[in-house]
Amino acid sequence: MSKKCELTGKIPLKGHNVSHANNKTKRRFLPNLKKVKFKSELLRRSLKLTVSNAGVRSVDKKGSFDLFLISAKSKDLSLRLKKLKKSLVNKSA
Repeated sequence: MSKKCELTGKIPLKGHNVSHANNKTKRRFLPNLKKVKFKSELLRRSLKLTVSNAGVRSVDKKGSFDLFLISAKSKDLSLRLKKLKKSLVNKSA
């Protein structure tokens, strides 16, 4: 399973654990991923996506999954969602 958000493109970051004695050991900062079911009203279907918590909040802020997809940048979306966005734009136009 990929540790990448399908909506926002968030990926794991690298950094250090720093002890009190200032010893540094490598670690990964993982995005807070959840499996969430979104419903597209224009396409009349639902999708199960691996999304970060920030991605879920972004969809809530836009109002609906369809509005978020139309306004989202294609470079951040997964390949699956890029195809869905293309069909959404065609259907809404």
